[in-house]
Amino acid sequence: MKPRVALFVTCLVDLFRPTVGFAAIRLLEQAGCAVEVPRAQTCCGQPAYNSGDRATTRDLARAILDAFGGYDYVVVPSGSCGGMLRAHLPHLFDDDPNLRARADALAARTYELVSFLTRVMGVETVEATYEGTVTYHDSCSGLRELGIKDEPRRLLGSVRGLTLAEMAEPELCCGFGGTFAVKYPEISVRMVADKARDAAAAGADTLLAGDLGCLLNMAGRLSREGSPLKLRHVAEVLAGMTGECPPIGQPARR
Repeated sequence: MKPRVALFVTCLVDLFRPTVGFAAIRLLEQAGCAVEVPRAQTCCGQPAYNSGDRATTRDLARAILDAFGGYDYVVVPSGSCGGMLRAHLPHLFDDDPNLRARADALAARTYELVSFLTRVMGVETVEATYEGTVTYHDSCSGLRELGIKDEPRRLLGSVRGLTLAEMAEPELCCGFGGTFAVKYPEISVRMVADKARDAAAAGADTLLAGDLGCLLNMAGRLSREGSPLKLRHVAEVLAGMTGECPPIGQPARR
């Protein structure tokens, strides 16, 4: 029987880049999963959580527990939202043993997309083609909270026509950090400028990441600098769906 997987779409994917959600579904179905998208899902609660609004975060977390109960796995095409569900959501219910148990169970079966494909489903290769040289940005949450590093690179190595060129500091933060970019704009701008220089120096024509927040932040900076670098979510390349939508930050073709 196919594992029953619920896709946690994320706010940014829903509002700015639905192609990432469709790419995730394609990859999960190719891996042998039965995929559903719960209609009742909303935000993972990270913006409220990072701003200290625990009451709103708990309300969102309760809704998540209800919407995603009963599935074998919950898969998220985002390291930051995945980190919120796995590492932080359970602690919102430290004072409620029943809800804490439900949150622990949800966290245990929640995975970021690429890590789920490789670690759980045993995917080693994908059937995709991308003609070009790419460089990969490791998002802070995916790397530090979920331990994702080699998994996207292994799958990218199976994409026909693709060459991977590493940045000097691929693990360096892009400066987004959700509300961090709003609270500390000067520091954020300096950080994303450093990341833009590192990406440009890698000699790639495309910059990939597994977190749309990072990609939107980097796209904004690179666009203002007039950089020719194309930005895409790694799922779009792995699913062979780069023809479905222009690179992030570029207008749709008419």
